[in-house]
Amino acid sequence: MANVKIALADDHKIVRDGIKTLLESQSEIDVVAEASDGNEILEKVKDNLVDLVIMDISMPEKDGIRATKELKEKHPNLKVLALTMSNDDLHIRQMIQAGASGYIMKSAGRQELKNAIETIMKGQHYFSDEATKSIMMDLVKGKGKSTTMDAVHITDRELEILELIVQEFTNQEIAEKLFISSRTVDAHRRNLLQKTGARNTAGLVKYAFQHNLISSADE
Repeated sequence: MANVKIALADDHKIVRDGIKTLLESQSEIDVVAEASDGNEILEKVKDNLVDLVIMDISMPEKDGIRATKELKEKHPNLKVLALTMSNDDLHIRQMIQAGASGYIMKSAGRQELKNAIETIMKGQHYFSDEATKSIMMDLVKGKGKSTTMDAVHITDRELEILELIVQEFTNQEIAEKLFISSRTVDAHRRNLLQKTGARNTAGLVKYAFQHNLISSADE
């Protein structure tokens, strides 16, 4: 099995160096790119075959939340692990909504970082104990009650594809209409199924109308 290719995005070189040192001790992991801000990581990912980005939230030029959202729109198969000093529940929620698959603290040790990467690469989510506690406390206090659009973030590209799915376009037809590959359409469709909890295309259509995401199937 090929090694996991990882890119690091953090505006502090000493942090990137520390993470890189931890990762380089793992024979199955390759650090293939580094960036100091959101714009730079977007450029670096274009030029490298990256499986996962370890993304700091607070960065200049473009923060990790916006960078994650753009990365997931352009590269839906790419995984993002948020790494930060803050366990603020708002940041956690924003990163999840942007498409991050996990969230751990910068205080995490080598084993937790390894576990997070392994879990995410299996297609699952990983959240540190601090992040989990923060979200649970938020729910207990009642702050978690929000609109469905807040709870489930659907990107602009995913919404475009959902609209075409409702109109009964096939993956290939959607790909041609949006000038993207059918493989990318399939990845967006899988993301939509995962986010909405739908089991199939009919479930996606039902979800779209139940939550007023589509005004008319004839548009």
